[in-house]
Amino acid sequence: MNETILKFGYPASLIADYTHWVVLLRPAQATLGALILACKDDATAFSQISPGAFQEFSHAISDIETALTRAFSYDKINYLMLMMVDPHVHFHVLPRYAQSATFEGISFEDPGWPKTPDLTHKTDLSANQTTRLIHVLKSQWATSEDTT
Repeated sequence: MNETILKFGYPASLIADYTHWVVLLRPAQATLGALILACKDDATAFSQISPGAFQEFSHAISDIETALTRAFSYDKINYLMLMMVDPHVHFHVLPRYAQSATFEGISFEDPGWPKTPDLTHKTDLSANQTTRLIHVLKSQWATSEDTT
């Protein structure tokens, strides 16, 4: 795994593992269910990812949207490819909510709604709450031969 994937807590934050991509729980929950979709390639530009990664990309996106819909019924979803600090190809996947969302009694706000997401905002979770959130997302993941 590349440095970017490791920085986002792999393997503890792993939700789904594809041949060319991993889906991780984003450590800073800017919105409920915020994820990282990271390419395993050593690419630092989107144009550098392998043909196999491009081909598998749509499958991972479909699984992400299905799982987040099942788990939290988000209103919109944003994919941000920033790569300013963490150089390898990855997206911040932010489900967006018009109203506050709740997980296990914790209220998650989306202060940027309906405009640009506020990445400086986060809802702090304990280690146990983080583990439970990962479990909930995994339980909603589409069953597929190439995911775990």
